[in-house]
Amino acid sequence: MKKLVLLLLTVNLALISCSTNSTAPIIDTTPTVSTDENVSGLISTSTTWTRDKIWILNGKVVVSDGATLTIESGTIIKGKEGSGSLASALIVARGGKLNAVGTADKPIIFTTINDNIKVGEKAGTNLTIADNSLWGGVIILGRAKGSFSGDVSEFQIEGIPAGDSFGLYGGNDDTDNSGHLEYISIRHGGAEIGAGNEINGLTLGAVGSGTIIQNIEILATLDDGIEFFGGTVSPSNILIWHQGDDGLDIDQAYGGTISNALVIEGDTSDSALEIDGGEGSFQRSFTFNNITLQGHANAPGGKYTDLRSGAQGSLNNIYAYGFKTTSYVRLKQDNVAQNYANGLINFTNWQIVLPTGVAVTDIFQDHSPLQAAASVGTDATGWTTAVTAGSQTVGADLSVFNWTYAKSKNAY
Repeated sequence: MKKLVLLLLTVNLALISCSTNSTAPIIDTTPTVSTDENVSGLISTSTTWTRDKIWILNGKVVVSDGATLTIESGTIIKGKEGSGSLASALIVARGGKLNAVGTADKPIIFTTINDNIKVGEKAGTNLTIADNSLWGGVIILGRAKGSFSGDVSEFQIEGIPAGDSFGLYGGNDDTDNSGHLEYISIRHGGAEIGAGNEINGLTLGAVGSGTIIQNIEILATLDDGIEFFGGTVSPSNILIWHQGDDGLDIDQAYGGTISNALVIEGDTSDSALEIDGGEGSFQRSFTFNNITLQGHANAPGGKYTDLRSGAQGSLNNIYAYGFKTTSYVRLKQDNVAQNYANGLINFTNWQIVLPTGVAVTDIFQDHSPLQAAASVGTDATGWTTAVTAGSQTVGADLSVFNWTYAKSKNAY
């Protein structure tokens, strides 16, 4: 018994000595929780991506027919670097849905793996507006109508290799629903899949009017901000900043309405708006309402608007400023000028801060071989007013963009 008591006393003294030893290491046995979740391949069942993790796109991630991907507000998605077949992108195939609904306080952010943004943040600190093509982009494909070469009913979306069947878009359902996108910022994309073939910030292929798209920001993309290929979706509250090609680009007889948009050109931009008509026999009209266009002194193209390929539609309540003396609105070819002469292209309520030495008649130019609308420059004085900055009464309501990264950087 004495030996047992002595043993217990010795053990207690040792424990007391350890507990009072300030140099003893403290070992944290709490398991480390990773905030990165890698995703790749097909999403074939309905899935939710939560805001407590950063979701990493390993190559092309495809929401397949019948599946819905839900993304919580405040979630960050990062695409890995890669080009060609290895370019990363989120693709919603025909019949799939993307429900990505952020808020002004908790936007959903798509960016590159190189961005040091962390969970709960709205921006990283290591990239600038000049950093683009660091991943692909977001592609939504639907079953609405488009006008395709050869009058086929479906087509392969640009940016996706021809062998990938999930890249098909088009059909006959103009009310098709591909989901709900709101308060989303897409950054630093535009990876090349081939020479001169890049993924846009947001690509919409034959997306139908049942789809809701509003409060979207695209910045620092190598190609277009948003490109519409046919379809009838009508997005609103769109901000594009520093695109490498065109801000808003419509093709293949897009027939929706784009409302309340701001395009801010950068030093690599071509046109703020590029507008093409159908490629087949099917034609219809587009509408742009309440658009603000901000030019850039060093943009290699720097056009206000480029109308091409039989385009038909209306451009209403447009405010433009900051463009070069050589910038212009071009009615190019393939019956565009004739469509203007026939009343199939309409301009209403344009207000422009004119560059020094430039007149309204200089800005609107007919570049068609037939010169069918040679009077467009003179006619423009009927729908265009020269204004000073800040005195405009048309254009976008900029207050809706207070949540954006562009606003935080005083881009406009």
